[in-house]
Amino acid sequence: MSIKPQLAHPNAGPSPVRLAAILRLLLLTVAAVLFALHFFHLSADFPNHSPWTDWSKYTDEGWYGEAAIRHYLFGHWYFKGDFNPAVALPMWPAVEFLAFRFTGVSPIAARALTLGVFAITLLTFYRLIQLYSRPRTHDSGPSLAAPIAMLLLCASPFFYVFERMAILEPLLIALTALALLAASHLHSLHLFTPTNLSPRSDPPQNLSSRPERSAVERSPYSSGAPAPSYLGTQASTAAKGSAPTANKAAPLDPKPWTLNPALRFLPTIALGLLLPAMVLTKTTAIFLMPAIAYIVWARAGYRLRPAIRLAIIPAIMAVAIWLAYFLLFVRPHYLSDYRYLFSANAYTGIELAPYSTVILNTITDGVWMGHVLYPLFFVVLALAIFWRPRLFSNPLFTALLLWTGGYFAFLAYHNNLQPRYYLVAAAPITVLVALAIESFRQSSGRGMRIASSILAAITVLAIAVPDIVTQLDFVLHPDYTFLAAANAIKRIILADPTHSHLILSISGSDLTLMTGLPSIDDDFGTLDLDQRVKQYRPGWYIAWNELDDDKMDALTPLYHVERVAAFPAMDDPDRNLLILYRLDPTIQTPEVRTHKPHIPKPLVTKIGQQPSPEQLEH
Repeated sequence: MSIKPQLAHPNAGPSPVRLAAILRLLLLTVAAVLFALHFFHLSADFPNHSPWTDWSKYTDEGWYGEAAIRHYLFGHWYFKGDFNPAVALPMWPAVEFLAFRFTGVSPIAARALTLGVFAITLLTFYRLIQLYSRPRTHDSGPSLAAPIAMLLLCASPFFYVFERMAILEPLLIALTALALLAASHLHSLHLFTPTNLSPRSDPPQNLSSRPERSAVERSPYSSGAPAPSYLGTQASTAAKGSAPTANKAAPLDPKPWTLNPALRFLPTIALGLLLPAMVLTKTTAIFLMPAIAYIVWARAGYRLRPAIRLAIIPAIMAVAIWLAYFLLFVRPHYLSDYRYLFSANAYTGIELAPYSTVILNTITDGVWMGHVLYPLFFVVLALAIFWRPRLFSNPLFTALLLWTGGYFAFLAYHNNLQPRYYLVAAAPITVLVALAIESFRQSSGRGMRIASSILAAITVLAIAVPDIVTQLDFVLHPDYTFLAAANAIKRIILADPTHSHLILSISGSDLTLMTGLPSIDDDFGTLDLDQRVKQYRPGWYIAWNELDDDKMDALTPLYHVERVAAFPAMDDPDRNLLILYRLDPTIQTPEVRTHKPHIPKPLVTKIGQQPSPEQLEH
């Protein structure tokens, strides 16, 4: 008896596969539009009256790119005795200098470069999520985890304001994501390569002479073990030896024997370069190493010895590069500047307050990431533990949890809870929420799948819609108060040929980025302020709101401080008025030297001897 194939009813709705594909395209399109909005008004202020009061908007864009700015504008990157953070953190200024060679120095160039780094972050996370996500059933369509993550990252006003700033955190996030991707493609570097095979040929039939493959090279499903649940039923089907279908996702990696040996070595080299690059971008990258180590361990089949074999070469490369930089460049020439960067941050720490208070503040301040997203992260964590534990079988999910936990550990240890520091933790949290939403959406049974899909859509909209509204408000209402103040200051300084153009200011580096005028810092430096002032002889001093006593004490021995102008800028009550002072050199009263009359030596005569006529004249 033949069975006729059943045709879909002409009035039936779109299939789940087609619907998922449409949603995927829609989510990515909206994310792309929102990302494009980041490039509007790049020279505008950090949004005034925003929920984030962060002092980086006054200083950090100039501080951490100052070596590149100075080298391009003045021909040398190092000002002896001043604040030189590039000695310990050289990666971002090196990247900026390469960009400035093509664009020149400006806030727009620096911030556009940061958005380029953000684009790399988005593409890397997209690839990572795709690598570790598979649909649970054949008819559930492609995974939506990656498009949901892209939408949430591009819609977030928190990412909008801080990913547009030329600071260190965006580059650290990008390098960490790239390191996770490189670790996901590591191969055991055996020297065996069949000489009679092309890079894409089939494996030899007789492998008796081939050395035993490591856990990385062995197919995780070749022994009949069940496939990890995060790969879904397609991987499980492949594990059982069934024939592949046309709509199946590609395996995580090609078979080892199909890779050119040079290509197999690329992820190892990449990871060996990325690890020191992370530390030389921001030393807090050390707290992110457990996440990368976990991916390596998962890549090795959760076995210690294969994991060590995978990690040994990248680890040796990373340590060698960092030691070479420190021993050959820093120690002989700039050790005091290197040490100063860490001593300057010693005013904060977990030991300065009760541990419980510090930990509570560290956790509660995470709401800066988003009033819906951040609480939802804890809901996801609870559901993953008590209801959907298979999420932890996904190596990316666990690695991102280690990333988040590691950086929260740093935040508590450092105890300087500025919003920008939370950006490094916000990236993995956003991806974790996207992974969880997609996992909960793919429920078993048609009715449950429909209900869970509706709930997932409501959740995504609850996060994205308020974020988009806030972001559009920032885009439509930009302010340019800081840039206007900087340009007005530049006009005043250039119009006065009698004073040096050198600026002394806590925001001097940012002013140099905006105006091209040279500057030194009035707060940080390896020399005391009075010594820096004596050495560099600035012509102008720029302060926020008031002239502090310690600054006055350093200036008055050499200058009369004359207030010239004041400009409203930014919205912080402590820093919303930029005041320009002219430094007039103190007139030194010359020492009056009077000529003393010449007094002849006492007359010496013998007893009874009378003085001569010449002596008597005196």
